[in-house]
Amino acid sequence: MRRFFVGLASTLMLIVSAGVSHSQTLSLEDMFKSPQLASPTLSRSGKYLAATAPHKGRMNLMVMDMETRKGTLLTSFDDFDVLNVRWVGDEKLLFTLGLFNSPTGPGQFDGGGLFVVGRDGSGSRRLAATVRELRDTRQRVYRTIAVYRTIPGNTNEVIVEGNLTSADSEDLYRLNLNNGRTTLLTSGRPSDLTSGWLLDSKFVPRVVVAGVKNELTQIVYYRKDADSPWVELTRFSRDKGAVFVPLAFESDDQMLQVATNKGRDTMAVYRYDPNTKTLGEMVASHPRFDMGADSQGARVAGIITNPVDDKIIGYRVNGDKPETVWLDAGRSKIQAMLDQALPGTINTFARSADGSRTLVTSFSDLKPTRWYLLDEEKRKLEEVGAARPWLDGKLVEQRPMRYTTRDGLEIPGYLFLPKDYKEGTKLPIIVHIHGGPQVRADSFGNGFGTREGQLFASRGYSVLVPNFRVTPGLGNKIYSAGFGTYGRQMSEDHEDALAWAVKEGYADPKRACISGASYGGYAALQAMVKTPDLFKCAIAGLAVTDLEYQLTTPDSDFYGSETADKFWREMVGTKDWSQPIVAAMSPVNNASKIKGAVFLYAGKDDVRVPIPQILRMDRALTAAGNPAKAFVIKEKEGHGFGIPENNVDLYTQVLKFLEVQIGK
Repeated sequence: MRRFFVGLASTLMLIVSAGVSHSQTLSLEDMFKSPQLASPTLSRSGKYLAATAPHKGRMNLMVMDMETRKGTLLTSFDDFDVLNVRWVGDEKLLFTLGLFNSPTGPGQFDGGGLFVVGRDGSGSRRLAATVRELRDTRQRVYRTIAVYRTIPGNTNEVIVEGNLTSADSEDLYRLNLNNGRTTLLTSGRPSDLTSGWLLDSKFVPRVVVAGVKNELTQIVYYRKDADSPWVELTRFSRDKGAVFVPLAFESDDQMLQVATNKGRDTMAVYRYDPNTKTLGEMVASHPRFDMGADSQGARVAGIITNPVDDKIIGYRVNGDKPETVWLDAGRSKIQAMLDQALPGTINTFARSADGSRTLVTSFSDLKPTRWYLLDEEKRKLEEVGAARPWLDGKLVEQRPMRYTTRDGLEIPGYLFLPKDYKEGTKLPIIVHIHGGPQVRADSFGNGFGTREGQLFASRGYSVLVPNFRVTPGLGNKIYSAGFGTYGRQMSEDHEDALAWAVKEGYADPKRACISGASYGGYAALQAMVKTPDLFKCAIAGLAVTDLEYQLTTPDSDFYGSETADKFWREMVGTKDWSQPIVAAMSPVNNASKIKGAVFLYAGKDDVRVPIPQILRMDRALTAAGNPAKAFVIKEKEGHGFGIPENNVDLYTQVLKFLEVQIGK
């Protein structure tokens, strides 16, 4: 990765609010309690700070006057949390809805929508419906919009992206915040199945990525200006080969910066001339982790742009821990000062649009997130809030690790050990498998696996959270090796991760349990089928149990998507869902092979993994003479539990299950 060196920073004076003494025991209530503050963001002038805070059992929107430090509550939702808060100038705020605690992504399957409200609570308007509202009207196609960017100097309009014009294509629109009307900006687009638009500094759409029907191919289109024809720059596939993803225009509106892995394993950021189709110098890279985009073409941390003018101001990579490099000496100096004043934490900062105030975010594996205001002139940091201060002193180290698969892939992950762990002690172990599977679900200090890692380690277990083949963001070798290996080599990776922990002396091989949700739930059950003597127990949530049913039922939220169907055929390695291999890899058909104990849980309203297949798995286990030790179903929950009380009840039962099966 590109690196810059600066001189020793001047010392910052740190002003921190008095902490509260807490017990050092991590309780379930501690773990699942809503944060007291989340997602703070400064208005354009820096005079106001918006954030979300608990009210009626949900995270609701509030605004604080930074001069008087008085707060005003703007929303009062009791069925959703407020998410994705964005300022429009100083007077208006945009937000969406979802479930803050959901392990599978807030709002992904139930929330969403788009709402506007004035800073004083006036002018509240719903601009787009939530997924729940659309589903309740029995719509199969969800018409949605999301904020693409604000417009400098314009407080009545923003630019949004959505599929209002064509159900299968993403377009850009100007959205009037006062009346909800949209104006299409991307008329005359070169293709259907569009996404990933880039605008130049004049807000002219000039780059777009488009899919090919029934294929995994992506085509990148470009035009020189608003009056020029669209031309194809290149094309790539989501499952193999080199990937090319445009990220941003440079300040001249001609050169691009793009992410590609051409001639290398990980995605790196390069300069690119679209007029000559010439790849130029590499400007940022990392030897182990993707930058800018991953091997399936999805955006990941890479370039940092100024929210005011979209100019490129730095580079970031989500490695074992996040790393940031700034292009200008001023920001580099601030970064050095912050890292000196707040040692042992990941520190990021964002200035208000006019540069008058700087908001600092600081966290680590051991320290929950805190926010500070930085006075650059006085070199003073003042704490303005903390997310979960009751976790201070209760968290354990999140250790980056690497394991090698039996066919030679070196894959990263994380290890969690109890605070009082003594090296060489072989503990009962839980191996947590992330969902997706084609997502990078866990990062430093964040993720469902991170949460289970902290919770189980606090109870005396060692916890391994490994990535595995097809996990994106870790280079093309790891990602592409997953296709055609679902339930086979992919499952062997989970076995190899456990073997690493045993070899390193962290795990007692006779007391191992496997846990996960969604694909992770499938992986847990498949491990019990494939290697019945390896794991003593499995915790399977939101689990895919019947692959044919999952990929053909109209009850799922992606039914009818030919692209999704094609992707999953490549993932599983089949051309026909009725082939014997599909049934053979479905745990519901192999319950009689499971020897160990199984714990099942599901949300009754799950539309991603419909609950009938988990119910069938429960019946299959009972018929095989090995009924599930527990089966937790929660009302008004979908693909992941978002209600704190439901999570407390679930994990109370999970911890009892673990103690019985593998001890402490």
